[in-house]
Parts: sequence; structure tokens; C-alpha cells
Amino acid sequence: MAHLEQASTGSAAKTAAPAGNIASTVPAESPPPKARATLVITSAVTAVALMIYTAPMVTLPETAAALHTPLSAQAWLLNGTPLGLAALLLVGGSLADDYGRRRLFLSGTVALGLTTAVGAFTMTTGWFTASRIAQGAASAAILASSLGLIVHAFPAPQARRRATGVWGACVSGGIAVGPLIAGAMPTWRIAYAVFGVVTLLLAAFGARSLTETRALNGGRPDIIGALVFSLALGALVAALTLGRDGWFRAPVGILLGSAAVLTAIFGIVEGRARAPMIDLGLLRHPRFLASAAGGLFTGLAVIGLFSFMPALLQRSIGMSAIGTAWLLMLWSGISFLIALQVRRLADRLTSRHQLALGFVLHAVGVVALLGSVAAHSWPRLLPGLIVAGIGSGLLNAALPQISVESVPPAKTAMGSGAQQTFRYIGSCAGVAMTIAIVTSARDTADGADLAVLVSAGLSLLAAVLVLVLRDRD
Repeated sequence: MAHLEQASTGSAAKTAAPAGNIASTVPAESPPPKARATLVITSAVTAVALMIYTAPMVTLPETAAALHTPLSAQAWLLNGTPLGLAALLLVGGSLADDYGRRRLFLSGTVALGLTTAVGAFTMTTGWFTASRIAQGAASAAILASSLGLIVHAFPAPQARRRATGVWGACVSGGIAVGPLIAGAMPTWRIAYAVFGVVTLLLAAFGARSLTETRALNGGRPDIIGALVFSLALGALVAALTLGRDGWFRAPVGILLGSAAVLTAIFGIVEGRARAPMIDLGLLRHPRFLASAAGGLFTGLAVIGLFSFMPALLQRSIGMSAIGTAWLLMLWSGISFLIALQVRRLADRLTSRHQLALGFVLHAVGVVALLGSVAAHSWPRLLPGLIVAGIGSGLLNAALPQISVESVPPAKTAMGSGAQQTFRYIGSCAGVAMTIAIVTSARDTADGADLAVLVSAGLSLLAAVLVLVLRDRD
């Protein structure tokens, strides 16, 4: 860990040019104004991207009614954005490293604002899902490039650790505030229009504040790899979504087989590409595998469950959209506060141990939710949401840090993109899995309890994997 931090510091100093000279004369406790502006803009845009991502969690029943979406297809309303994110985060990371992180960040911010505004006017499930996939693709450009901008702006390890902690806290903050804002708006369409306008305003501020930065090695975008990976992921998500109506039907089997074949083709393409989306050699490093496992199981166990929980509570307990938004705010708000303060543990607890502890606390918290739906009692949810929120805060603070530590300095955007790709692949699978579990049970309460137990089991498995996957001395 230490040698990776030192290497990252050296690389950032070499590419920083004027900013690096300024940073070298300023104490670590007081970063230069340009660095602070970079952190503010990248964190704010990231937070808004997560607000847009989480907005459908509380508006799902209203949106489904407006678009006449059947229950079997409602997973697409939630999975559109994570599908776009997972499909393009890897190519976004390589594009950011090779062609400019500022350029990709601003392009993604403008695209997110436009596609979100357009999504407010869609009239069918297909067009709404397409707009959400486009929002995910734009968010991929933002998330893949933002950490690279932060690492460049904060070359000192201690300052960089604090900055990535703030960025991780804004991930939690966006998740917390997004459903609340969406639930408070008169309609879901107005919420999307407001999010779109705010995103475009942030793009204007970013154009004036950010400095361009790129890796020293150039390359060409891996278009073939991106296409094959997108098709593989689309086939997998479609199979998981259709599987709710029967896992042994021919369409599900064909889609799963296609996903497996396309994944194998992707591995061959990446192995031969001159500028691959992902360096397959990274898969030999335990720290990178721990980062990937952390992202994957965060999506499967955490995002998958909590994405569907507000809609579940509205249908089973009869809560309002704004009521479920406040409950989700308790979980994600605590996550935000913990992620913001966890930097104080940096000298005592490694990012790998933070991940493991976060998964364990999530498991404990969600187990405490058992029986709440059957009892039609939202107060029974509160203790579990608090504990799970603490665990989520540790996860959101540790994931960006370990993604930076797990790759060479010149591939920070690739590392960030890879880890978040696994996170949103897990999210797509987790949402589809949770909806399938809940809706396939004898009654909603039994389905909810089973989904909670599956989430807890996956979290404990993730904690074990993260602890086992460590570099050998």
C-alpha cells in the first residue's frame, strides 16, 4: 500500500506542471484553491449523478403507472442507468487517461444534463429505459474521470486520502438526497427536469474551474472491446430480468449463453488490443481483485436491496413516496456522515479492512429488518437502517481509495472505472434478483425477509473475500 501511494504521488507530481509546483509549496493541510475547486466540482457533479441514479427508487410506482409498465418489466426502470454505467465505465476510464480527464468529465456532465431533461418527456417504458441507459453512459464518463482529476489535484498521499474520502461521502450524499428531492417534487417528470438543469449549470462552472490532465501514454479507444462488453452485459441483465417469469425458459437460457460467449470473446479482444479497456494482467493482483469484489458485492448486496425497498414499502405498508424517501435518507444520510469522517481511521484501519467491516455491519443491519414488512411497522426498520448506514458509509469511503491503490499511477481512471463497473454489474444483478425473490414468494412479507437474508449472506461472503484477497509479503 505504501509503495503504491508513493508511486502515485510521484506520477501526479510529474504530470501536474504548474499545479504540482504550487502544491509543493503549500502544506498538505491547505491545498491550493485550484485543487479545492477541482474537489468541489467533481464531488458536486458526482453527487448529482447519484441523485439522478437513485431518483426512481421512490418514484417507481408513479413512473410505472404513467408509462403503463407491467410488474415483470419494472426492473428495467431501475436498471437502465446501472446498465449504461457498467457498459461504459471501463472505456470511459481509458478515454479519460489517454484523451483528457477534464474533457471527458465535462462532456459527460453536459450529456447527463441533456439526457435527464429529455427523460422527463418520455411516454413509454422503452424510451424511458433508453434515456436512463444514456444517463448511465454519461455518468460513466463522470465517475471514471473524476477520481483521476482528484488524484492529479492532490498528489500528497494524506491530502489525496482526505479528498477521496470527501468524494466518497458525496456518493453517499447523492444517494441520500436524490430520492428525497424526487419524492418532494409534484411529479417525477418535474424532478427529472430540475436535475437536468442543475447538471448543466454545474457543467458551466466546471468549464471555468478544471485543469486538463491525462496519462503520459497515449492510445486509441477500445471500441470493439466496449461493444462486445456492452452486448455481454445487456444479455446478462436481460436474462436476469426475464428470469423472474421462469429461469428454465428458452429465452433466458439463450441470453445467459450469449452473455457467457460474449464475455469470453471480450477476454480474447482485450488480450490482443493495443490499448485495452482493462489490462487483464491486473487480474493477477490480489488488491485489484479485492477492489473488484468490493464493488461487485456492494452492488449485489447493498444497492440491489435498497433500490427496491422504497417501492416495496409503498406497496406493502402503504407508505407515501416522501415517507419512504425519508427512511432511505436515514440510511444514506448516516452513510454520508460516516464516509465523511472515516478518514480519521486511515492510519488505524486499511481500506481493505474498512471494506470488510462495512460488509459485516451491512449484514447485521439488514438482518435487523426481518419481520418489519409482516408487522406493517416502519419504526421497526430504524435500528437496522442505522447500522446498515454505518456499514455503507465505510464501503463508500473505502471503495474509491482501494481502487486508486490497486493499479499503477498512470491507470487510476482505469482502476476506478473497473471497480465501479463491477459495482454496477452487481447493481443490475442485485435489483433483478431482489425483485425476483420478493415477487416469487408466497406473499410479499416472506419475499422481503428472504431478500434480506440473501443480502446479508452475500455481504458476509464479500467480507471474507476482501480479507483473503491481500498482497503476499
